[in-house]
Amino acid sequence: MRRSRLAYLPIAFPLLAFAEIMTFLLVANAIGTGWALLLAIVCSIAGFALLRREGIRGWHAFQDAARAGRPPGAEVTNSLVGLGGALLLAIPGFLTGVAGLFLLLPPGRRLARRGVERFTQRNLGGAVTSDLFGPRKVRVHSGDPVTVVVRDDDPRPPAGAIEGEIVR
Repeated sequence: MRRSRLAYLPIAFPLLAFAEIMTFLLVANAIGTGWALLLAIVCSIAGFALLRREGIRGWHAFQDAARAGRPPGAEVTNSLVGLGGALLLAIPGFLTGVAGLFLLLPPGRRLARRGVERFTQRNLGGAVTSDLFGPRKVRVHSGDPVTVVVRDDDPRPPAGAIEGEIVR
């Protein structure tokens, strides 16, 4: 029986809290308690400011894509990753702050965006994903073609036939 990933949350949150406290104690020991507290507060305030900015930016990108008739998935995914990064930065703690900064910087954002797109494709299927992100690239392996025999008097396509278009 496969467990849902949500079943691990009651274990993950206390572990994260413990790791955050230990990290805060280590940072406070290295730079001083006052400076560590000030750094944590500044990171949280920056996270809240970025939450607002990323939300507005994502909404405008979504509206622009909708007006232009483009699939809005890339803009939505980019803004979701940015909102997640800003939310992690807003949560008081150094580990979540570093994770939030990773999601806000371009290399981390690109990596997370690809992960979200793969997750979406795996869980929602190809039809919904192509509506969100546009047509997907398909790898075609060349080899011996399959021969299908169709009777002349049968107007239906063969059972194994898939209608489509090849774009080079």
